Amino acid sequence: MGRDISGSTARLGTALNRLAAARAGRSRPATGFVSQPEPRTIGSFAKGRQLIQGNFLFAGFLIQGPGVAIWDLPMPDPAFEEALQGCGWLDDLAALSDREARLRAQDWVFGWIDRFGAGHGPGWTPDLTGRRVIRWINHAILLLNGRDRADSDRFFRALGQQTIFLSKRWASAAPGLPRFEALTGLIFAGLALTGMERYAEPAISALMGECARQVDSEGGIATRNPEELLEVLTLLTWAAEALQIAGRTPPAPLLEAIARIAPTLRSLRHTDGGLARFHGGGGGKEGHLDAALSATGIRGVRREPVAMGFVRMQGGRSSLIIDAARPPRGAASANAHASTLAFELTSGRRPMIVNCGSGAQFGRDWHRAGRATASHSTLSIHGYSSSRLGPERLFGRAPRAFLDKTPPNVWIRPDDSSETGMIFGHDGYAETHGMTHIRELDLSVDGRELRGRDTLGAMTTGDIARFNQIFEHEGLRGIPFDIRFHLHPDCDATLDMGGHAVSVALRSGEIWVFRHDGVADLALEPSVYLEKGRIRPRPSLQIVLSSRVLDRMCQIGWTFSQARDNPTAIHAP
Repeated sequence: MGRDISGSTARLGTALNRLAAARAGRSRPATGFVSQPEPRTIGSFAKGRQLIQGNFLFAGFLIQGPGVAIWDLPMPDPAFEEALQGCGWLDDLAALSDREARLRAQDWVFGWIDRFGAGHGPGWTPDLTGRRVIRWINHAILLLNGRDRADSDRFFRALGQQTIFLSKRWASAAPGLPRFEALTGLIFAGLALTGMERYAEPAISALMGECARQVDSEGGIATRNPEELLEVLTLLTWAAEALQIAGRTPPAPLLEAIARIAPTLRSLRHTDGGLARFHGGGGGKEGHLDAALSATGIRGVRREPVAMGFVRMQGGRSSLIIDAARPPRGAASANAHASTLAFELTSGRRPMIVNCGSGAQFGRDWHRAGRATASHSTLSIHGYSSSRLGPERLFGRAPRAFLDKTPPNVWIRPDDSSETGMIFGHDGYAETHGMTHIRELDLSVDGRELRGRDTLGAMTTGDIARFNQIFEHEGLRGIPFDIRFHLHPDCDATLDMGGHAVSVALRSGEIWVFRHDGVADLALEPSVYLEKGRIRPRPSLQIVLSSRVLDRMCQIGWTFSQARDNPTAIHAP
């Protein structure tokens, strides 16, 4: 029933979008720019070169089509098509910025107008239209250079049509990033295009409302996706800059939202400059985070230990970020992961302990696998995740499973026995096994040692009863569990000390040694690193500690220590 209802809703939304697009085509078009736009988006020179050579890499799919127009490519997946329709590739062609790139950009944009400008095609959604309008306005100089008056009129007519469409349909975009994209595109157009001025003020007011509703008091968003938070910040800073260029003072709610988000993003940033990879987010495009934070002019960091549900611990040149809050729920959980109490550890500029990441671009099976607890650096009971996925339903143009069951309680407190340690816990396994997971972490002041202890046990009378029931049902074999530490693929790891330790070599020259207290069995097993912008998962390794709960509780201690015989390595890049 849920699939049918969501499918009907999606079909109705598509029909309303097409109707609004067709009506917008009959409206009075824009006639030019109020002021000359300046590019704000960051592209990749290398990706621009690949596009010119006919290598189209989007959403994890590589289509090779030398000399083929971008709209004539086969569409292997809706995500691939959405990437084309959003016109983010304009940033990469603009980064290349030679004659061939300019001609290719013009051919593809005017090709879009010819093929989809009448209101047809999958690109007529509020978020994709907002994304596309921003790129067209940003790169208008590139797109109109050398074109005749007729092409210029077609370009502005298409921009005006999309602006009017956004004014009618922005509210149908999903709350969060999609709606921010739609409204920012509408503000760009209303401020920049002659004849579209009347749409600016309502869009500004709507954006202020979204800032108040979608950005919480701690500078976080409902999805708890760090990379998505970066995208929201980028859009808000673009909107503020567009207002300033138009001679307007950005409203206080907009500036306040930016001021809340920037310190939170700094807390979610590892020492290598990349974002923590949680809940569907990656590390962010190279240079994107620095540019966004610099544009805010805000240098402060959060004084509170928790940022959007994550705790950041830093010692020396090492950073550790742990997921220490309940996962998102409802629509915000469409890409969320069962990653409670998982952490990532980076030493200097080298990631060491990671989560596998989002497998969305590698297909449905990889997407689902990447969301499981076993794909994160934390403890999991065999065959179970700390949060469970519900049935798939249509979300946008693709099926998604929301998180159905999440830990009722997740908590944090300082470790009284250590000045730098923290204790975390969740009861995500209480319902299924009567088990609570408690994780103690202590990163040394110099960042050269991480001490940890994981406890899985029955904590209440009800939990003990549930554990005893499971224990008897399993023939007194206990509850099997693993503690996983996924290594970044750039790390080399080998079993050491007769199989009782693991040596991890970073490309910087650092050597870290993993040891444990002997309660569990130690293994070094294959893993994967699911990285955006690649066509297949990268092979990697994971350290696995395996044991069983036999007497209501099992506690395992472990350490990562930097070897002392390579003191100069910590200064290596």
